[in-house]
Amino acid sequence: MSRRYLIQANSKCRKENVITGTHYRISVITTGLIRLEYTQQGLFEDRPTQTVWNRDLGASDYQLIEKDNSLEIITERIHLYYNKKCFSKNGLYVEVKGGIFPYGNVWHYGDDSHLLQQTELKGTARTLDNADGAIPLEDGLVSMCGYALLDDSQSLVIREDGWVEQRKVPEQDLYFWGYGVDYLKCIQDFYRLSGTTPMIPRYAFGNWWSRYHKYTEDSYRELIEHFEREDVPVSVAVIDMDWHLVDIDKKYGSGWTGYTWNRDFFPDPKRFLNWLHDKGLHVTLNVHPADGVRAHEEMYEEMGKALEVDIDHEQPVSFDVSDEKFMEAYFDYLHHPLEDEGVDFWWIDWQQGGTSKVEGMDPLWMLNHFHFLDNGRNGKKRPMTFSRYAGAGSHRYPVGFSGDTVISWASLAFQPYFTASASNIGYGMWSHDIGGHMLGKRDDELSGRWVQLGVFSPIMRLHSSDSRFLSKEPWRYRLDICDIMEDFLRLRHKMLPYLYTMNYRQYAEKIPMILPMYYNYPKEWEAYQVPNQFLFGSQMMVAAITTPCISGVNLAKTTVWFPEGIWYDIFTGLRYHGGRKMNLYRGLATIPVFAKAGAIIPFQDDYMQDASENPKKLHLYIYTGENGDFTLYEDDNATVDYQKGVYIKTSYTWTEADGCLLICAAEGDRSLIPAKRDYTITFCGIKDAHIEANGICIQDELYVKHAQNVQITLKDIPIEQEIRVCLTDRVSANNDVQENCFQILDRAEIPIMMKENAFRSILTEKEPACLLGELLAQDMEPDLYGALVEIITA
Repeated sequence: MSRRYLIQANSKCRKENVITGTHYRISVITTGLIRLEYTQQGLFEDRPTQTVWNRDLGASDYQLIEKDNSLEIITERIHLYYNKKCFSKNGLYVEVKGGIFPYGNVWHYGDDSHLLQQTELKGTARTLDNADGAIPLEDGLVSMCGYALLDDSQSLVIREDGWVEQRKVPEQDLYFWGYGVDYLKCIQDFYRLSGTTPMIPRYAFGNWWSRYHKYTEDSYRELIEHFEREDVPVSVAVIDMDWHLVDIDKKYGSGWTGYTWNRDFFPDPKRFLNWLHDKGLHVTLNVHPADGVRAHEEMYEEMGKALEVDIDHEQPVSFDVSDEKFMEAYFDYLHHPLEDEGVDFWWIDWQQGGTSKVEGMDPLWMLNHFHFLDNGRNGKKRPMTFSRYAGAGSHRYPVGFSGDTVISWASLAFQPYFTASASNIGYGMWSHDIGGHMLGKRDDELSGRWVQLGVFSPIMRLHSSDSRFLSKEPWRYRLDICDIMEDFLRLRHKMLPYLYTMNYRQYAEKIPMILPMYYNYPKEWEAYQVPNQFLFGSQMMVAAITTPCISGVNLAKTTVWFPEGIWYDIFTGLRYHGGRKMNLYRGLATIPVFAKAGAIIPFQDDYMQDASENPKKLHLYIYTGENGDFTLYEDDNATVDYQKGVYIKTSYTWTEADGCLLICAAEGDRSLIPAKRDYTITFCGIKDAHIEANGICIQDELYVKHAQNVQITLKDIPIEQEIRVCLTDRVSANNDVQENCFQILDRAEIPIMMKENAFRSILTEKEPACLLGELLAQDMEPDLYGALVEIITA
């Protein structure tokens, strides 16, 4: 194999962490991670596998108690008992410290107990193809019992030359995870064991356009120009399978697989790709590789000669992932020429199952692994793939393609949970068909809600099937939904500084971008009861709306659990007191997204700027009430130099007692960002204050007051300069209960006198308990009452 397919691995566990017998080997990889091997031949595997690349994670502190017929291993997290015989339920078990329950925290080999099944927190699935709602998920690495098992026995091993092969001898090769409810540490150690999630290019966090449709160069140009006219940014152009020849001679079989441009549609591919690049878009082409290369393809002759098929008789080149020679030719002759024309990465649309000529060799894993390595073959470019999940370790090959879902509220309702739970197996980069792919029925509200969720997802990709009645251009929906979609698509690009910093955090700190609530609150029962609520990076909490608006009330409802603290709705500015669960109601224009007091969130206001460029203008949102800090990360956005420390960081710190925001001097390679920056700073939760920057009063034209915040602008700030912005004489902004209640009543389709009576009660400004009792007695629709309760008790 070419050197471009070599991996960096440290697969041999350090000697002092290993206990070995004639047929068994136990490796204490960390205090919570134990490798358990058993083989009749007494031969053990030290090479990296498809899942595990690094077994030396440092010295582990453990106590070994060994006797002739038994051993015990004790760490701060687990207590293991083993009788030195063939693994059995009675002879191998582990007690885990720190589970959520006072019982059930003991694992016996072969356990499939009812309690374990009930407390597993699940991982993800290979695909959502044809899903119309929930589907079963594979196991994750965390559970409320405090333990999980990863069976690596069937994994192929990776040779020194980068190719994969079966193990020399069969063995049981198990990884026991006993981290209690320290879920994040468990996943972080999984990344250390299997390899971390690499950073992807900055442009990948912008809006992707995708549609299964017979575009031409002209129609695709018109599409992109229409987005420009709508002032809506797009950063990735996904071109589905009709870029290549599809209607081929039947003697060659199906046109599903192809590598030759359809020049009736794209007469000059390089010109077209250059045009997209000039517009700031990056390009991925769809490929279904299963049918190999047939004689109608432009590269057939070269490929055929390289693989010694009978080209004179048009013998097809069969797709064979188990053949090293085929795989090298697959890239050299089929993909590299197209990349030379301008293709940035590949959408690997493998749908033919997990079987190949070699037992245990899943074509999907092979394609993901080698495509990712090949995409970064020059050692400079930051590689990326776009493909389905192929098992534990697939996080090394972002981005994930979740497949062809049915358009339905049930599909939407499953996706927040599905995306967040994937972090339980370290898979943090799902890209969904936002709006759904196929079937279903037209529902503008559903499409709008799906876009809102997509904006707060790892990847935002609009997609649909080829039906003339299905497409996700916002302007094809009714006017109010169009406006909402476009506003959210703009918001996605405004969030790029935040999203890209979370990209780095995922790589460097090994924290997935999206986490279920129980990661930060593992001992809070409510954290397990809100499947559609998740943490979006370090500063935001999102509760998706996945049901239609309630008739007559014209608001949609979702249940939110607020952890302790003060939480701001980033759209409405409303503040909520935490430590409780509430029903929240929202109109079509927003969903519940919260920042905790102390949060600092960096945006960029120029949403139409090239997504690969670091902005000159930043907008900081400071959520007052508690101390907070945030460090903005930036680099060249495109290469792997970040792995060598070529980046720059700018830290921001808010001190509540002093009312001061410190903008630190940027540290790192300052050539990566503009030499001077403009800052817009919004202090949320404050409606008035005297503001100074480095002791100089902010001029009136640079200072704006709003009902829920104050906002200032600082221009041309040198990035090497430290700036201290201080607020004195602060006046806190309280929730405007009357105005918010009026808006709810105003949109409700109920008798006018009922509105008048309700609002008359609200104007009395009675204590919340008395007011709620009075409103309850008015016998209004329960969800209308619920919406008023939210505002009054927030």
